[in-house]
Amino acid sequence: MKKADIAEFYRRLAERTPDPVTELDYVNDYTLLVAVVLSAQATDAGVNIATRDLFRTVRTPAQMLALGEEGLKRHIRTIGLFNMKAKNVIALSRILVEQYDGKIPADRDVLQTLPGVGRKTANVVMNVAFGAETFPVDTHVFRVANRTGLAPGKNERAVEARLEKETPPPWRNSAHHLLILHGRYVCKARRPECWRCVVIDLCRFKPKTPPPAAEVRARQT
Repeated sequence: MKKADIAEFYRRLAERTPDPVTELDYVNDYTLLVAVVLSAQATDAGVNIATRDLFRTVRTPAQMLALGEEGLKRHIRTIGLFNMKAKNVIALSRILVEQYDGKIPADRDVLQTLPGVGRKTANVVMNVAFGAETFPVDTHVFRVANRTGLAPGKNERAVEARLEKETPPPWRNSAHHLLILHGRYVCKARRPECWRCVVIDLCRFKPKTPPPAAEVRARQT
């Protein structure tokens, strides 16, 4: 995709969603980190349901340690891989208490040393909590970047590198949210809703999906 088209691509997404933010519920940097760790291979909506009660009383690493692994499991057992995730959250909470005075380090490399925190999770925390220009690549971002031709790549790191190189200001900070929301609600995996896509003419996806019959009838009335 040409530079001018990339800029227009982001401009249109930003015009449609002027203030894109994460859909994960959190109350501070620590609960954000926990929520992102829990969201691996799970939906944001599912994580929000599981953490609704949890984050009312647990908002610091020390409080999480007091709750304990079994107590945490009782809150998150509806989330996939909850046993391993509970183990990781307790382990990272202990490290935060013992080595970082309970605070979240504003360093991507350090974040990635915490149990259960990979590059994508670290990128999300750096972007949302600290305003860093990072480009987390989840399944939605990967799909949109490749399907549209915005930032094609064979793997997540390749797409991340392409996004980081090609994304112009002023959209570098919000690019992740713009792309994930577009992928979640419009450029869907099985049936992209091309008929209501604001960047349809810039997209390289050839088999544009037509609107369903109900949508056609609604437009004709």
